[in-house]
Amino acid sequence: MERVVGLVNKLQQICTQLGDTAGNSILVDKLSSIVVVGGQSSGKSSVLEAVVGRDFLPRGTGIVTRRPLVLNLVHVDDEKAAEYGEFMHRQGQKFFDFDKIRQEIEDETERLLRNQPGHKAVSPVPIYLTVYSPLVPNLTLVDMPGLTKVPIDGQPLSIVQDLEEMCRQYIKGDNAIVLAVTPANADLATSDALRIAREVDPTGDRTIGVLTKVDIMDKGTDCREILLGKSLRLKHGWVAVVNRGQADINKKMTMVDARGKEQEFFKGMDQYRDLENTGTDYLSKKLSTHLINEITRKLPEIQGYIDKTIHDYQSQLKALGHDVTGNRGKMLHLILTICQKVEKAFNKIVDGGEGGGERVLEVFDVKLKEAIHKLPFDKILTLKNVRNTINEADGYQPHIIAPEAGYRRLIEDGLTLLRDPCERGERASQLTCSCATE
Repeated sequence: MERVVGLVNKLQQICTQLGDTAGNSILVDKLSSIVVVGGQSSGKSSVLEAVVGRDFLPRGTGIVTRRPLVLNLVHVDDEKAAEYGEFMHRQGQKFFDFDKIRQEIEDETERLLRNQPGHKAVSPVPIYLTVYSPLVPNLTLVDMPGLTKVPIDGQPLSIVQDLEEMCRQYIKGDNAIVLAVTPANADLATSDALRIAREVDPTGDRTIGVLTKVDIMDKGTDCREILLGKSLRLKHGWVAVVNRGQADINKKMTMVDARGKEQEFFKGMDQYRDLENTGTDYLSKKLSTHLINEITRKLPEIQGYIDKTIHDYQSQLKALGHDVTGNRGKMLHLILTICQKVEKAFNKIVDGGEGGGERVLEVFDVKLKEAIHKLPFDKILTLKNVRNTINEADGYQPHIIAPEAGYRRLIEDGLTLLRDPCERGERASQLTCSCATE
């Protein structure tokens, strides 16, 4: 079944390359995935690093993860094998230094966001990273940017809505397993992860809860009731973990030492000593088993959907006719033949009278004229606007030189006004023709 997990991950990568992503999906929403959601500073990144056993995610204040990271973990049987990572956008290049993996995540994020219109702070386009290691389970996780309640300095005002909408796109599908990461030392009633998980999964059938920062809960409090399923019940339960704090990270505490410290904590606490669902090891095994079970259960449905989609596309392709020849002359002849057929079909509709030609005539001879007469050309051609436009475009010049740039700008402004009614007329004409042919 581990090979099936890898196959699903490859399908997800192919979908991304073809532009088939969450919220704009043909196939990707049919594939099972574990999506990690949580508020900023909830310990989400620390959970992922603990599962991998390596420091490799960007760190800092504010929004650190600004694009979804699809993390594919591949278990290597050889215990002495070197650990390394590969990015989909850097195919063939192996990263053995995990600090360079972190830097590449930051660089690739900047490359995309820098080229986006409007210089957005976040993007839903994922980064694909595969980590090969003898220390990891076979598992695929999608790390989402951390949710926030208010924008901080330097963040756009729309950031709260942008982050939540992106998160919803990835977890709204029935095949998305939501890993809701919540700090145990905060009020769970205000948890961003639980709130957004309940929006798309109100019954909790697709949600697994993770409690972080259990070791720094207020004195006299614990999360035993939640772990036992007596409070805030989820179908797949909760798991408590203890990750490295910032002081531990500053001291360069290794992941092995961190796992040992975590085990000591849970074994040393009467509230947790008898509970099974504690620790990163338990979480890793639970997620791997759960993902494999979900893929196994959904496999017939995925196969049926792929077969049906292929059949539909083949039917559409067949309806388009034979293959286009590579001969330039024959290709030109084919294009001219298609244009003639379109022209004849349009003429037939226009000459067909009621239901065809009359409606097309009404679009261009009546509605378009009315729309053009209502356009505010008078605002463009006021003496003040003409003077300002010409001065801005050409500056002050002798009268014998025509202000060409200014005239051109005035004409462009007028054409911009004409665009919308003309496009509406063209769409209405197309609709009329399609209705007449059906």
